[in-house]
Amino acid sequence: MATLDDVAAPKAKRKLTGYWLILPGALWLAVFFVIPFYSLISTSLFDPKGSVLTGYDMTWHFSNYVDAIDQYKGQIWRSLWYAGVATALCLVIGYVLAYAIAFKAGRWKNLMLVLVIAPFFTSFLLRTLSWKLILADDGFVVDALQTVHLLGDDGRLLATPFAVIAGLTYNFLPFMVLPLYASLEKIDIRLIEASSDLYASPLRGFLKVTLPLSMPGVVAGTLLTFIPAAGDYVNAQLLGSPNTRMVGNTIQSLFTTQGDYAAAGALSVTLMIIIVGAVLMYVRTAGTEDLV
Repeated sequence: MATLDDVAAPKAKRKLTGYWLILPGALWLAVFFVIPFYSLISTSLFDPKGSVLTGYDMTWHFSNYVDAIDQYKGQIWRSLWYAGVATALCLVIGYVLAYAIAFKAGRWKNLMLVLVIAPFFTSFLLRTLSWKLILADDGFVVDALQTVHLLGDDGRLLATPFAVIAGLTYNFLPFMVLPLYASLEKIDIRLIEASSDLYASPLRGFLKVTLPLSMPGVVAGTLLTFIPAAGDYVNAQLLGSPNTRMVGNTIQSLFTTQGDYAAAGALSVTLMIIIVGAVLMYVRTAGTEDLV
């Protein structure tokens, strides 16, 4: 007859197996997230009077955060604004594209999905540089807009907020399309047909059936787009001007050019806190029960 210990032994073994399976991921997070994050927090609290040459002392200078926000609040606000506009544009464009792929593409569905992810086959830097050529002052886009008098003779697109937002929208559009497509693909087409049978107009059927059922994709896509866009600096560096600098450009300059590690660390942590807070409020408002 099996004893109580004989029954408990397999359960304990299975429990230990679960911990062993988690261990590699936990070690990965510890080495590549927890330790660098601790280092960043420490850097943000260095004595601002230090330098790369003389070294920095840990003096718990929390005033670094106040100084960073006060000095670079323009770049912080600009980054959030650019990222928000780019995310909204990606949502509008991406939803139309994902809807077409999910419901209208037919046998061309796989090809269209490949075309969506095709930009990932080339460097992020090269894709951004291509926009610099497209929006150049002597490019065909500026010439066409000047021909139809949408731009003045001395008007330009490059080195403007338009160019930066256009670059962000293009580069992060696939991050919006793919979650939206995955969400729309799971919708039972019979539900949409049922709304039509119940005399709902196409617009009302979309608002009452399709959009609510695709909200997990909307939430996931907006997060995947907004978070990296807010911290991006390549688009502002290549397509913008000093007047369109984002917080990522400032952090990069403080770390690599000015050697002001304390200010760079404080600004990095400040941006992280702002984004995490905004994401938590957004997810709480949008709801997360359907995201699992």
